[in-house]
Amino acid sequence: MFEAMDHADPEVRRAAGGWPAPSLPVDARAGRFAGPRILVVGCGDVGVRLVAHLADRFRIHAVTHSPERLVGLRRLGAVPLLADLDCPATLHRLSGLAPDVVHLAPPAGRGHDDRRTGALLAALHGVRRLVYVSTTGVYGDCQGAWIDETRPVAPSTDRARRRVAAERRLRAWARERRVALTILRVPGIYAHDRLPLSRLVDGTPVLRDEDDVYTNHIHAEDLARAIVLALHRGRPQRVYHTVDDSAIRMGAWFDAIADARGLPRPARVAAADIGLHVGPERLSFMRESRRLINRRLRDELGLRLAYPTVHEGLGPPAPEPRP
Repeated sequence: MFEAMDHADPEVRRAAGGWPAPSLPVDARAGRFAGPRILVVGCGDVGVRLVAHLADRFRIHAVTHSPERLVGLRRLGAVPLLADLDCPATLHRLSGLAPDVVHLAPPAGRGHDDRRTGALLAALHGVRRLVYVSTTGVYGDCQGAWIDETRPVAPSTDRARRRVAAERRLRAWARERRVALTILRVPGIYAHDRLPLSRLVDGTPVLRDEDDVYTNHIHAEDLARAIVLALHRGRPQRVYHTVDDSAIRMGAWFDAIADARGLPRPARVAAADIGLHVGPERLSFMRESRRLINRRLRDELGLRLAYPTVHEGLGPPAPEPRP
């Protein structure tokens, strides 16, 4: 996960100042740049990919609550900081660290509010720009319609309500502080090592075609590149659908994963019966259908997707076994 990555994408490099490919070893980058500075809050898979994109041009302060990530982040060139958004007393060191902030940390797992975002904003000072990675779940069920960023939010789960609360809190804070806020609304994130393979191995069924819902996706690498572009090209108080060009139903998505990994395709069942096979959280995803227009992502941020659809992201189907 913390290996050096080759991120020579010309659009991303131009947006971030056209920095050259490094000639130094990865672990020699730390502390190399005194500025400009960026604070990345939440360093899971996407945060690590983002650090790898930015480490050759910026001094990155990377916040994680996992001690096991500190060494890997340092090797990528970041200055790691151990802090917990559920413990505001650990956040005092974040004040004034960087004028640009990327907020990747999810809300806590219960309630209708996002107190983690509230704690973070209370600790931040001297911020010029903030990019927040939210979710497309804020729209609720759109019955398969194509929607753009002007669609009113209508969250139908507590998980989505927490994201709406975070967005509203961020907007008010940004207006008061005159911070340029950019919100990226993101659907299901995938990569070769973050696929729902256990559901296929366990034989969990999906909806039959006539009951199925549209689902949306973005490759983790394309999301990291979109965040870089949002830091430099995102318009203030602007929302961007950070999704690929796929228009695919959930069943077809699982079929594509199964084909790519040489696994059996899942069985199909009626919507009336799916609750017998999946838990409440997964069932909530199967009750929401929407297709997302990504024109702003392309035209304003200038992102050229490395993985335009899930088929490119998954790669070619696994070869059939010899008899």
